[in-house]
Amino acid sequence: MTTTQYRLRTLLIAIMAIWAIETTTLRGWALEKSTIYDALESRGLPKGLFPKGVKEYSLEEDGRFQVRLAQACNAKFESELHYDQNVSGKLSYGQIRNLTGISAQDLFLWFPVKGIRVDVPSSGIIYFDVGVVYKQFSVSIFENPPDCVAASHPPELQMGRPVFNVLAKRLEGVLRYRFNQGKNAREAM
Repeated sequence: MTTTQYRLRTLLIAIMAIWAIETTTLRGWALEKSTIYDALESRGLPKGLFPKGVKEYSLEEDGRFQVRLAQACNAKFESELHYDQNVSGKLSYGQIRNLTGISAQDLFLWFPVKGIRVDVPSSGIIYFDVGVVYKQFSVSIFENPPDCVAASHPPELQMGRPVFNVLAKRLEGVLRYRFNQGKNAREAM
């Protein structure tokens, strides 16, 4: 190998190294500047799954993410969703698994949302895993991030009590009231 060939080879290696460093730096900068809404859309999910007011978020290469909101809040769709101040999960194409920090209200009960998924290719339906069932919604209602009203979470779920215990306690009070009403009515006769 001549001296000229050696110098050209060294120069080429140096240029490739500089290019690799710059590309990595620019890619990292671009990832830092993206939003959670961009991350959702790039993975086939609607950006309206998270409300307005995301203060910061982090996304790992394996899909694990954390979202920090300015405060805990509620957003109204077809049903009401509660967002804790910190939400986390694992994001992959068309779904979020191991989700914590989001609850959905059905009738008068709050159920923790454990996962969210869409069909690939899209059927226009989005599914919320609330443990015992999947709640279905139209994807179109999640097209834009909703406004979120400051709220505290129901105390029953803050303490980590299972939903069936909360329901049993509430029904117990209702049934006792009805029983006492019937008993008092019989005594009055």
